[in-house]
Amino acid sequence: MTLLKAVRGTRDLLPPETDLWNRIEATTRRVFARYNFGEIRTPIFEDTSLFARGVGEETDIVSKEMYTWEDRARAQSEKAQSLTLRPENTAGVVRAYIEHKLGESGLLQKLYYIGPQFRRERPQKGRYRQFWQIGAEVIGPPSAGSESPLRDAEVLEMLASFLDELGITGWTLVLNSVGSSTDRPKYIAALREALAPVKDQMSADNQRRAETNPLRVLDSKDPADEAIIATLPKIADYLDDASKAHFAAVLAALDACGVQYEINPRLVRGLDYYTRTTFEFTVGGLSPQRAGAPGTPILGAQNALLGGGRYDGLSEMLGGPKAPGIGFAMGLDRLILTLQAQAASAPEKSAPAFADAFIAPLGEHLNAPALTLARELRRAGLRIELGDGAFRLKKSFEIGNKLARAIILLGEDEQASGILTVKNFATGEQTKIPASELAQALQNR
Repeated sequence: MTLLKAVRGTRDLLPPETDLWNRIEATTRRVFARYNFGEIRTPIFEDTSLFARGVGEETDIVSKEMYTWEDRARAQSEKAQSLTLRPENTAGVVRAYIEHKLGESGLLQKLYYIGPQFRRERPQKGRYRQFWQIGAEVIGPPSAGSESPLRDAEVLEMLASFLDELGITGWTLVLNSVGSSTDRPKYIAALREALAPVKDQMSADNQRRAETNPLRVLDSKDPADEAIIATLPKIADYLDDASKAHFAAVLAALDACGVQYEINPRLVRGLDYYTRTTFEFTVGGLSPQRAGAPGTPILGAQNALLGGGRYDGLSEMLGGPKAPGIGFAMGLDRLILTLQAQAASAPEKSAPAFADAFIAPLGEHLNAPALTLARELRRAGLRIELGDGAFRLKKSFEIGNKLARAIILLGEDEQASGILTVKNFATGEQTKIPASELAQALQNR
């Protein structure tokens, strides 16, 4: 019989790695709550037209990478529906904003999400076909201040604080403005003209993009085309006065609160709905060397940790009211890679997560009292591993030493007296502690 394995481009997440995932998610909820964001949870599949209209039919995501199928009609009177596993979540959040009439409150909606996305792309370091993202959106009617450059700066400042609190070092904020819906047609026309005589020298993908959506050429990661791309017109030269003033105000707010940044005039991001401010947070550095081998970039060939931008016309593209917004998404896999690489190169590694204690009942008839004791200690907030009275004492010590910082022996004498025997694995110290004082003693160790 063939051994079944996880599908290519997916994988299982197992302890202790999931401890780090949980720490990132807990930090997300804690930091984002300070900025008054609330969590939204949307379906993992949507009507295909949502992404075709919102993300853009000529983007690589829609044209090559989506998992799409026809949902067969349940009755003869019903039409089959084309459905797609979500490749990104901004379009779904904006769909929910429109569907539930959130704009009628007249207030900004500050929403974040944590969940899986799906793209059929070539698996590589930090990139999978099922991948998890943390993202957030600030969206609302113009009267609520949704067009303000202050919203852009606040989101960027929140991300800087989040990365700092998570413990990621060496990040760089990279910014650009891709202009308004009136700026972009002029710039795209200039790009088409500049690409016409040189597009035949570019990769097949960029030749296609030069015809269908020239702005996507700037988003190319093909190193062979970099020299040509460097000669193309810059969008900064085509911004109207309002877009220039908006970008200048974003930069001024970042300067005021001390968030450092770099401007990259080629940064456009890969989705059609972006307007004005676009950004990435990148991280440099190499993964620790293996014996006899050079270090490799922490995030592989692409060093972007997260990215996002403003999307002032997306709601209208999806049939909703005018609702300017700004948002971002970050891959948990890439955060994990960065944290693991930076922890491995740090002078001291953090200790693995151990339980506070391992309870060893000395006989099967003491299993039930041991469970009662474990319940009391867990309710006190302690992390407890429960053994089994069928284990020999030596085996209990061996297992306890692998899983916990201390072992609690529960024999007939301990049950009768209410005084437990506790041994600290690190020091070898063995003490007698009354059951009423046990939780406090373990918390103080």
